[in-house]
Amino acid sequence: MGSLLSSAKRKEQMEAALNKAKGIVSSFPVVVFSKTNCGYCKRVKDLFQQLGATYKVVELDIERDGNYIHSALIEWTGLRTVPNVFIGGKHIGGYAVWEKHKTEQLVHLLNDAGAIVNNSAQL
Repeated sequence: MGSLLSSAKRKEQMEAALNKAKGIVSSFPVVVFSKTNCGYCKRVKDLFQQLGATYKVVELDIERDGNYIHSALIEWTGLRTVPNVFIGGKHIGGYAVWEKHKTEQLVHLLNDAGAIVNNSAQL
């Protein structure tokens, strides 16, 4: 009986975490699910800052329910790693942010999402 209760509780926590992640993604033009000790995460956050983008960071290793959010993101996006980036509500991925920057698509995505208020961002 105990495992049924714990399984039901875990399912409930996962559902709550997924709803929380989806709520955050729908509330901000750019969302970076990150971990504080991740070098790739820092590079992506630095890039957004250099481009003048407004973005929300969710540090999964600091959030009380960060492990559940991370698990929910894996199920939702299929991406196991961080950063896990959404622009304009659309899942971009992690390293894909750099690919989009190299091919000059990133600034356009950020502009379309309303994340760059000063349109003089360098491509």
